[in-house]
Amino acid sequence: MAILILFFFFFSFIAPFSFSLPEHNSHLTKRGLRQNNTSSQQYLEITRPLPFTDLTPSCTFHILTHDFGNTMGLPPISVAYSPPANCSWTHVALQFNASASGFQYNRIAAVWLDGAELLRTSTPQSTGNGGFWTVTKDVTRYSSILVKENISLTAMLENVINDIYTGVYHVNISFLYYDAKNMNVPLSSSSSSTNRKLKLENDVFVDNPIITGVNNLTSEYDKDKEKPADLIIPIISGNGSEGFWFRILNESELHGQRVIIPSNTYKAVIEIYVSSHAYDEFWYSNPPDSYIQNNSLTTRRGNGAYREVLLNIDENLVGSVVPFPVIFTGGINPLYWDPIVSIGAFDLPSYDIDLTPFLGVLLDGQAHFLGLGVADSIPFWLVDANLHLWLDNNCALPCQVLAKALDSGTPKFKIERSSSFVGLDGSFEVKMKRKSKFSSWVKTTQGSLTTKVSRELKFKNKIKVYQNGTEKKIKQKVKEEIEVRVLSESGSTISKTKVKRKYPLTITTKTLPSREDGTRLMLSNLDHKWKEKKKSKGYSSISLTNRQQCSAWMVVQDHNVLYDGATTEQSYSYKGEAGCYSRVISAVNGKLMNHIADSLCAAPLTFGSVSAL
Repeated sequence: MAILILFFFFFSFIAPFSFSLPEHNSHLTKRGLRQNNTSSQQYLEITRPLPFTDLTPSCTFHILTHDFGNTMGLPPISVAYSPPANCSWTHVALQFNASASGFQYNRIAAVWLDGAELLRTSTPQSTGNGGFWTVTKDVTRYSSILVKENISLTAMLENVINDIYTGVYHVNISFLYYDAKNMNVPLSSSSSSTNRKLKLENDVFVDNPIITGVNNLTSEYDKDKEKPADLIIPIISGNGSEGFWFRILNESELHGQRVIIPSNTYKAVIEIYVSSHAYDEFWYSNPPDSYIQNNSLTTRRGNGAYREVLLNIDENLVGSVVPFPVIFTGGINPLYWDPIVSIGAFDLPSYDIDLTPFLGVLLDGQAHFLGLGVADSIPFWLVDANLHLWLDNNCALPCQVLAKALDSGTPKFKIERSSSFVGLDGSFEVKMKRKSKFSSWVKTTQGSLTTKVSRELKFKNKIKVYQNGTEKKIKQKVKEEIEVRVLSESGSTISKTKVKRKYPLTITTKTLPSREDGTRLMLSNLDHKWKEKKKSKGYSSISLTNRQQCSAWMVVQDHNVLYDGATTEQSYSYKGEAGCYSRVISAVNGKLMNHIADSLCAAPLTFGSVSAL
């Protein structure tokens, strides 16, 4: 029999008593479950292999070994970084190897280099036998930082050790450098040893000659293989003593940083890292406050089910993101995530917003506030950003790139909310649509360019609760379309990229009535997907579909699990200029059952519908 040390999402909205439970620990833990395993468990996040990792690294830099034990409330660990000497490389991978020596709750972690976030990750919820896993991420886009010398790498993983949570996280971090000049892989750059010249401009470091091959403006727009930025300015909190991320507690908070960007900037993209926690960890399931108040519930997980990360330049909204609902390994039902973790759990996605249309504002030589907030948020969210800048290095400072806004204004926004309930039964729906078009003209030493960015974001969430609160269904859809066009001085199209992205989520939970022996049968199903397609002028399209379908059942007596079973099925399909890759995998009751991987361009394999066991 397994003791439920913490309570979890599955109980929420299922029985009236569930709302009196402490939501900040709204998880079921796997302590005592599946204890027949006698060896340490390997955990996997399914993704495609990086196109250059079949090569032997030109060099490897093992930078950090650290045990994260009782680290809650302590500052992160920092170590010195300089790139390997006499190492020729075009690509870099960050490798994060970790293991837990005992039972442990899932935790959030991050890695920063010179203040710029490279990786946001979370840990599996390991059993008493422990577990281990590896995350390998392409970090080539951060090349302008990776060539710097005498900077710091910072890692943070807040953990608790006590009589219940015994697992210490043993973490090893390495950089693997590859020379892939002859491989057809994206984000290619030529970077060996380069002398960096840094100067301080109003508390913002600006560096000027950059990586060889990055700064040819014509080639930048001639092809879709985008080069890494020449300069990255982290938009972060303080000095990193509590991590470099901003902690956002409510919708009125706007956190950010004032920056002055180099006057020879011709392109700007901000990359946002975000994760939701505590009362907003399952934000897509939160009911409106009126439902909580009218039913005299004690839960603090309310304020409805709409959340949107907002980006401001000074007082003006310039972009937004509805984040993919990453489910940590203790979420919904932790039986799902053994040994296959949820989409994004080990490598949370970051989100890019093109700020080139706003260079007319940013290039005035003044400091501008880049602010991040979360609409409708409750405690808490962790958010920070990296500002990627491309520089016209034929125009040596104090040379001025000229820029002017051609089409700007506040994005069109519409939101509709509806709520209907009697007692614990009811339905709640939120629909949101945001549409924007921005364009600007930039004059560089290579000529005049006009950048047009259009974006449409649609969000819909519907929650239904019935059978006196014992059954619940969440259905959410997010759809985003982004088009970026770059025009020459004559008006001809130099570059055109269109991205379509969808991530639907469906969750159903059900508790059948108590039997004479006081047991209840609890059922759950989950279906979530990331689907993306990118088309670029003159180049083949890139498509990705990543889908997980899960089901689980438990026989529960009081807060004890007597019997349980779970199935997780996942299909992954990628096709693009770096090749093709598909993978189908399933796990039943914590054991891998089917595993098919194919690197040929074939029709993706799919599963049928998943039902409760």
